[in-house]
Amino acid sequence: MSGAGPMGEDGEGDADGAIDEGHYHLRLYVAGQTAKSLTAMANLKRFCEEHLAGHYDIEVIDLMKNPQLAAGDQILAIPTLVRRLPAPLKRIIGDLSNTEKVLVGLDIRPKADGL
Repeated sequence: MSGAGPMGEDGEGDADGAIDEGHYHLRLYVAGQTAKSLTAMANLKRFCEEHLAGHYDIEVIDLMKNPQLAAGDQILAIPTLVRRLPAPLKRIIGDLSNTEKVLVGLDIRPKADGL
């Protein structure tokens, strides 16, 4: 089972396990609890809350514990963020501190600053 629960009260996405196309499944590959890994995790969480609130799930894969998982997404450097859904698959290498680079890399339009 994935950690993602029902996305809304309208029942979308739960009939046959399908996820609405606005949902992002992200994998962050790290190597232990290094400063760069922790920075990438914090930046990703902040980024998702600001730009994808309620429409994402994050899977953190520690290659120190499971190095064999690097081959599946062809991970050559860490930290690396992989956008599994929506297709196509996208990768961003680094600590995710450059918000504009992350927005462009994941094909996300920035939210309007109308608050």
